[in-house]
Amino acid sequence: MAEFKVVLADPETGETFQREVDGQDANRFLGRELGDEIGGDAVGLSDRTIELTGGSDETGRPMREDVSGTRLKELYLEGGVGFDPSRDGERKRITVRGSEVDDDVAQINVSVVDGDGDVAAALGADDEDDE
Repeated sequence: MAEFKVVLADPETGETFQREVDGQDANRFLGRELGDEIGGDAVGLSDRTIELTGGSDETGRPMREDVSGTRLKELYLEGGVGFDPSRDGERKRITVRGSEVDDDVAQINVSVVDGDGDVAAALGADDEDDE
């Protein structure tokens, strides 16, 4: 059964929140691609819409929007997702994962794109800070 760590970004405040999802909630992410929008009820935000913005597999390989499917692919990169060059003109062959979410993905990055109200309050994050 699928199980993911979801990192939820609130672009209005700049805060991020982590949630573990499994079972039926995790199945809502399977087969989706980067850039897809889904209902936020999978992460506890029933009145909001979230967008898949990135992710990585269990070995840390990043998902790239320009690689189709769930496959692994070696790319010769000059920068961008998966490689941060240390000097001008540096290029490197990097293994990345495709843009579709499957069981091999361990972490999914999402961003809130629609909905009103405070995301932290909806997730109950304020209650956790008091303890």
